[in-house]
Amino acid sequence: MSLQYLSDENGHIVAVQVPIKDWETLLSKYPEIEVPTLDLPDWQKELIDSRLKAIEENPDRLLQIDSLLAELDRSQE
Repeated sequence: MSLQYLSDENGHIVAVQVPIKDWETLLSKYPEIEVPTLDLPDWQKELIDSRLKAIEENPDRLLQIDSLLAELDRSQE
């Protein structure tokens, strides 16, 4: 199993990622493992829908991630 460890800015491990195939194997071997569901509240679904509609109506407002990260870097200087 090839695990990946995620650490915070201080180097402390905060999460472990398991490849999906290994996760599926674990689930089939241990069916008692509870898999959490990601059921969003209605207000979050409505917010996502309204943002997606705004993007569809005006796609030019979307920024590339590189531009956003550069802007964030400038704001921290």
